[in-house]
Amino acid sequence: MSRETNRPAGQPDTFVLPRYDEIALVLQGGGALGSYQAGVYQGLAEAGVQPHRIAGVSIGALNTAIIAGNPPEKRVDALRGFWDAICHPRGWIGNLSMWALPGFEQHDLTRRWASMAAAARALTEGQPGFFSPRFPLPLAGFSKVSPSEVSYYNTAALKETLLAFADFDRINDGDICVSVGAVNVRTGNLTSFVNRKMRLTPEHFMASGALPPGFPAVEIDGEFYWDGGLVSNTPLTEVLRESDQKDTLVFQVDLWSAQGNLPGDFLDVSERAKDIQYSSRTRAITNMLAERQRNACFIKELLKHVPTSVIKADPLFRHAQKLADGSAINVVHLIYKNKSYEGHYKDYEFSVDTMKEHWESGLEDIRDSFSHRDWFDVPGRDIGFVTHDVHRPEGKLPASDKTPLELRGDSKEEEAA
Repeated sequence: MSRETNRPAGQPDTFVLPRYDEIALVLQGGGALGSYQAGVYQGLAEAGVQPHRIAGVSIGALNTAIIAGNPPEKRVDALRGFWDAICHPRGWIGNLSMWALPGFEQHDLTRRWASMAAAARALTEGQPGFFSPRFPLPLAGFSKVSPSEVSYYNTAALKETLLAFADFDRINDGDICVSVGAVNVRTGNLTSFVNRKMRLTPEHFMASGALPPGFPAVEIDGEFYWDGGLVSNTPLTEVLRESDQKDTLVFQVDLWSAQGNLPGDFLDVSERAKDIQYSSRTRAITNMLAERQRNACFIKELLKHVPTSVIKADPLFRHAQKLADGSAINVVHLIYKNKSYEGHYKDYEFSVDTMKEHWESGLEDIRDSFSHRDWFDVPGRDIGFVTHDVHRPEGKLPASDKTPLELRGDSKEEEAA
């Protein structure tokens, strides 16, 4: 689909996106880090790129609701309204920490103090329009209550916020395919709620972000659901499942980085463990896709040795030919990079200042991505799958090689993948 951009000063005046069958936006979970995704979306809107499909988990599901629940020209403003509604100013403790070293307002130490104070405030007071402390808490061992009441916080305010910033008739009847992931508490299975299969309500999006034990399970049609990130924090699989025989451009927006510094204390260990736990799914999926493409190339090479008449006559060979043709998938990977002052509490640090910094980081990363125009070329079917990331200058994974590893006998690149 060709579109012209409306780029900021200093950026190219126009950008024509090659024609893809589908453009998908995939939004990972990550709590307060989610304003990074809002910044990425602003950059997409500047470039005139509107997704046909959005898949989200947790905070990514909430951003999905705001984007899909508004017309294109109002989506960025709606995202700003939503994030302004659920974020606190840093408060007097945060301000005091910023003033502790006059002239060093952006010093890492003062920022860390301010950030810690904001996170502590979220734990004790909750967030406006999002969650509030549950009182009294259900006492363990005395009586059993509904799963919707077993949590440290009450999220009733989130429903009103979603209804204020998203039109659910537009979500269900609009031209964007929307899917959000949640875990069935009873079965432990990941469920995808898709607007092409059911009417989505605020509860479906709230369920996707119901991370226990902080947030309560959400009841939908007699079943209870928790945050989809418990099983898979990256809903990329849902998009790839529908990508067969389609040339697909995927903007994968992750809030946790697989790579990071070695921990030096217990708090560092907690932060690093979160990064690894919630980012690993994307790596697994992209590696799986790379392997699938290598197998497709191998099948294609084998079919060259089979007479055309045999292929046409045998349904098994025709099916193999279809698998070998596959699809062309281009993943533009955008990953939030931790600030030096952030700690293990970064996913529940909802101060306005930090929210704006996350937003600007996402906007900067997507603008940088669009400056690499060749990244957006449709991969040839002989290549099939490529991925790009502004924080990884080399851009393409080994999966972009035009011949399968099995034919080259090259094991080093297979290990690198």
